[in-house]
Amino acid sequence: MKLKKLNPVTNGTRHKIKIQKSLLSKNNRLFRPILSEYKNTSGRSSLNGNITVWHKGGGVKKLYRSVDTLTEDTNSVVLATCYDPYRNSFINLNFELLRKKFFYNTATNSVYPGSLLKNSLNISELKLGFRTRIKNIPAGSIIHNLTTNNNSKAQYIKAAGTSGQILQYNSKTAKIKLPSKKIIQISTENFATIGIVSNTQSNLTTIGKAGTNRNLGKRPTVRGIAMNPVDHPHGGRANGGIPSVTPWGLPTKCGFYLRKKIKNK
Repeated sequence: MKLKKLNPVTNGTRHKIKIQKSLLSKNNRLFRPILSEYKNTSGRSSLNGNITVWHKGGGVKKLYRSVDTLTEDTNSVVLATCYDPYRNSFINLNFELLRKKFFYNTATNSVYPGSLLKNSLNISELKLGFRTRIKNIPAGSIIHNLTTNNNSKAQYIKAAGTSGQILQYNSKTAKIKLPSKKIIQISTENFATIGIVSNTQSNLTTIGKAGTNRNLGKRPTVRGIAMNPVDHPHGGRANGGIPSVTPWGLPTKCGFYLRKKIKNK
């Protein structure tokens, strides 16, 4: 995918940089049986309507696409690469050849429609997009969609353009370098996909206007000092050197916690 800078016809497009999605499938809703219903993301409680998560609400309605983690033996072919409103990475629409069913999975970079994907506990050949246990992948390989427990959902390396690396492993455990440069040690029985997550240029895009964030369901964030005294301890522009606090008056710096840390004896 390429980056596309819009012509400054309006103020909203003057600084906007987006990803050119001309290679993505335009028939995402043809497969309604594998699409879930709209999920409410208003940030309010369904019981009393109180705000439970701030800065959420509104936005365009969107259908949730369930992504398969692929922990069973499968042979599938990629039919299309689709946009997913709930993820910053793209997803692939696959057709499983043996069970004859459709499913979604996270798209791997440089894996295009028509490619054959394989998932197996014991695999002999390794290609981009293939998924298997860590013990079957050579050390130094680039991986993503890493699981932490056997037959569980992927926990690590799922964001667009991210990848991890297998540093070393023995008969039981392996050391994996995450995108945050942190090194974790997990069992070699866990699954991982070879390659980098798709949409590698996602971090280079520019929103361009506030209305785009409103369509994504993000409401504005207001500073405490810009509020009235009844709304926030910093309100009224007369905080008088008060340390940074939450709207309920609790400190927000210097590692303050209401719950005391349990010290190991």
